[in-house]
Amino acid sequence: MQGLESLLTRLETLVTRVESLLPAPPSAPDWNATAFRWRGRLEAVRHPHKIRLDDLQGVDTQKTAIDRNTRQFVSGKPANNVLLTGARGTGKSSLIKGVLAKYAKRGLRLIEVDRNDLINLPEIIDLIAGRPERFIVFCDDLSFEASEPGYKALKSALDGSIAGTPENLLIYATSNRRHLMPERFAENRETVHGDDGEIHPGETTEEKISLSERFGLWLSFYPFSQEHYLDICVHWLHQLGVDEKSALAARQEALQWALQRGSRSGRVAWQFARDFAGRQK
Repeated sequence: MQGLESLLTRLETLVTRVESLLPAPPSAPDWNATAFRWRGRLEAVRHPHKIRLDDLQGVDTQKTAIDRNTRQFVSGKPANNVLLTGARGTGKSSLIKGVLAKYAKRGLRLIEVDRNDLINLPEIIDLIAGRPERFIVFCDDLSFEASEPGYKALKSALDGSIAGTPENLLIYATSNRRHLMPERFAENRETVHGDDGEIHPGETTEEKISLSERFGLWLSFYPFSQEHYLDICVHWLHQLGVDEKSALAARQEALQWALQRGSRSGRVAWQFARDFAGRQK
């Protein structure tokens, strides 16, 4: 009997030592935050990037569409998952941040999930199911190979899992690729031509389309014209305190800036405005 008590005492000591080496259980999310990152758990973003929808120029059609969809969502009405694709620096990610800034007071929340963490989507869904807030899972700059586990997890979360997606969750994703995956010339050889002249895409192409078509709303973004680019430069110069005369006089410098960067985009316009305004002040 004494030997058994000694063994139990030693086991209790061993368990205590092992427990001290284990990481502490994750704390509950701070549901007062408006934005989160997934890092194995929901981590509150203390200083989310705030941008007004009114500051996004040259994308009025896309802005109207995503604003309408998000307004339906926060109002408890049916809404779609959104895929924003196209030219870099044209405001895809900024639009998503803009709707958060506009609708945060109405209960909208944003969860940023990296591509490699998409495999954890079922866990995220279980975590927010039943919450009164409305959550957008934000996946920025997505691009997949078909073998990646996050690819299949996203497909299932969008439409295809045996578990239904909660009504308080949508997925907004941005990508430079329309179908989120690389397209190769060799895939054209898989295309089948029917006797009646109808074209049937190959299996590889069909697999790629099957992911993007699960987003209910597609928004496409295109490179800005010179005038659009200059208008955006002037807008940001005004926002940064540059007077009207100086802002208009800066147009030639703005063009040279874009030529050096090889791009006319909202991002390049913002960077030029910061440089110019900083030198003026």
